[in-house]
Amino acid sequence: MSIIIDRRLNSKKKSTVNRQRFLRRYRGLVKDAVQDAVNQRSITDVDSGSDIYIPKKDLTEPFFHHGQGGKHDHIHPGNKDFNPGDRIQRPPGGSGQGSGDGQASNSGSGTDEFVFQINRDEFLEYLFDDLALPNLTSKNLKDSTEFKLKRAGFTSAGSPDQLNIIRSLRAAHARRIALSGKSRKHIRELKKELREMEVSGGDLCALRSKEIREQIKTLNAKLKKLPFIDDFDLKYNSLVKVPQPSSKAVMFCVMDVSGSMTRKIKDIAKRFFLLLYLFLQRNYESVDVVFIRHHSEARECNEHDFFYARETGGTVVSTALRLTDEVIKKRYSPSEWNIYVAQASDGDNWEADSSKCRDLIINKILPVTQYYSYVEITDRHHQNLWHEYKTIEKDNSRHFAMQQIRDHSDIYPVFRRLFEKKEAQDA
Repeated sequence: MSIIIDRRLNSKKKSTVNRQRFLRRYRGLVKDAVQDAVNQRSITDVDSGSDIYIPKKDLTEPFFHHGQGGKHDHIHPGNKDFNPGDRIQRPPGGSGQGSGDGQASNSGSGTDEFVFQINRDEFLEYLFDDLALPNLTSKNLKDSTEFKLKRAGFTSAGSPDQLNIIRSLRAAHARRIALSGKSRKHIRELKKELREMEVSGGDLCALRSKEIREQIKTLNAKLKKLPFIDDFDLKYNSLVKVPQPSSKAVMFCVMDVSGSMTRKIKDIAKRFFLLLYLFLQRNYESVDVVFIRHHSEARECNEHDFFYARETGGTVVSTALRLTDEVIKKRYSPSEWNIYVAQASDGDNWEADSSKCRDLIINKILPVTQYYSYVEITDRHHQNLWHEYKTIEKDNSRHFAMQQIRDHSDIYPVFRRLFEKKEAQDA
């Protein structure tokens, strides 16, 4: 059996093997540090690495050493102060010279926490470790591209406004050269013969010269009959449609914050929104995020208030959908933006409001959005909002999808079902 040891260094001249061994050994500590880091950073700031702080006490390892007693000989290279038999004074304890024991001091130094930097992929791996997410794979959403015309050479057929004059004249010139080549060569030979006869002179030469001039005249008349430009000389600019990814997208995060939404449900919703944001960042150059929270009333807010504000009340989902429609009309034109809406709720809604939600989504929001995803975060039976949304999904499966999330382990599988089954159907 052969054992291969990879000793190649990474871009920072560090051992990749040692790095992976360190991550495996302290996986639990790194994972806890990542979970603490994500609670302190923004959704829009999660697509980056992080500095992980591990307490020094957690990095201690067992080691072999000599016990107390016995006689030992030591060799210290470069010794200039001691001779054999000299007794060395033991260093004093405390006084700020250690790593935490002893009294305070105004001198000395010690060690605190171990700082270890992980990159973006490693950060995501530990963040979603409980979701069995080894890496985040991007999938292209359908209908997320626009088309633009691009030059693709020349063609012999086209509209007059696309006529390329230079190419057409060049083709006509080449045609005239090709068709008149034999006649021009014959004219050159006749003119050469005529010059020789004019030098030699004689009656026979005069008669032959007259015949040559007639032939040259006939050939020149033939050349003049060649058309300056013909129909098949015309060349047109060829334009083809090529997909052009849109550079801008907006993500609407809509969440119920009524009294029934617990801290656990909001945490699951945050992770789902985080996944969707990372997904959109892979497809677009810039992504705007709009946060809309609602109970009996809806309002647009920043991310901190979206997840942590304590304002609660009843549940009227249609208020959030109306506000979403208003923001789209005011700031995000569908002709310039790719619009995505993600809604998270525990399923509760005022009984008479669910039908209004269905009408708003079908008539107002779906016609201008690329995709609308709804997740119901609950382990109970479905509420009336779920059943209303089912009727939307039945007739708008390309642009609307819904799933249920029961706990943290369902987030990534649900996300895959929401954004992969569309491609499977179109294939």
